[in-house]
Amino acid sequence: MKKLFIALLVGFVFVGVGYGLGSKYKYELYEMAMSVEKEKAKLSSGVLTVGDNEFAYLEGPKTEGQATLLLIHGFAANKENWLRFAANLTDQYHVIAVDLLGHGESTKNPALRHDLDDQVEYVRGFLDAKGVGEIHVAGNSMGGAVSSLFAATYPERVRTVSLVNPAGIFEHRAVLQDYLDKGENPLVVNSYDDVHKLMAFAMVEAPFIPWPITEVVAERSMANKKLNDQIFQEFRSEHKYDFKHALTTIKAPTLVMWGQEDKVINYKNSEIFDALVPNSSVLIYENIGHAPMIEIPERSAKDIDNFINENS
Repeated sequence: MKKLFIALLVGFVFVGVGYGLGSKYKYELYEMAMSVEKEKAKLSSGVLTVGDNEFAYLEGPKTEGQATLLLIHGFAANKENWLRFAANLTDQYHVIAVDLLGHGESTKNPALRHDLDDQVEYVRGFLDAKGVGEIHVAGNSMGGAVSSLFAATYPERVRTVSLVNPAGIFEHRAVLQDYLDKGENPLVVNSYDDVHKLMAFAMVEAPFIPWPITEVVAERSMANKKLNDQIFQEFRSEHKYDFKHALTTIKAPTLVMWGQEDKVINYKNSEIFDALVPNSSVLIYENIGHAPMIEIPERSAKDIDNFINENS
């Protein structure tokens, strides 16, 4: 019955599109599609208020003695990036995927700072408010940099670190830099077409994502463009911390995973992460881009599961 319900719900999304329900119902259809994915992943939505800020998150069930796996998305992304990845892990771990401040459905306040060290403290506050102590942490892109700095800042709370195409080191030039040199940023959405361009830029083989999901994502991204520009500039400017030095202080076993065809951050920067993090290993995926958890969710989830089991 459950599978039949999901099939009918997905069918309704596509039939609705075919009959021209159009923009009037696109947000309803988007929410229905997301509900299907969350149900398949055994994840529920939540909102937690911490001080003046609200954190939106997805959370799986927790059984006694089950370890928590925190998933942190990248720049201009959101917790939903982990849905199909998390579906492979919610039976083994207490999974939490959180929207960083300035992203997704969490608080968007231009007056806040959103640099890596700021996000580390926001994440700490979120975990404290949730009553979560020790974690395994996995982060993609900017989320990988946040995960690294969190592990360095709070070593007593981190059991393992999984870095998925992490940001923070850019010694080897990537294609993105060519765009930035021209004053363009393909990571920031300015139009409906930009969503498709972004997916093609970030991934080698992006999964099929139907309307209305792409249109809703585009509208929400365009609405957040000004703040995304601000966050990107903060992230790429001078910092109060030494990121490379922080990597040398990480005590938890660390897995560095990278798609070899990454145009956003050159995969060769994995060599520097590996050299700086004391207890690290590197896994390179051929023919994969910047988001392995989206491109190959089952495989990347299995690799992280194996890594955690080997280091627990």
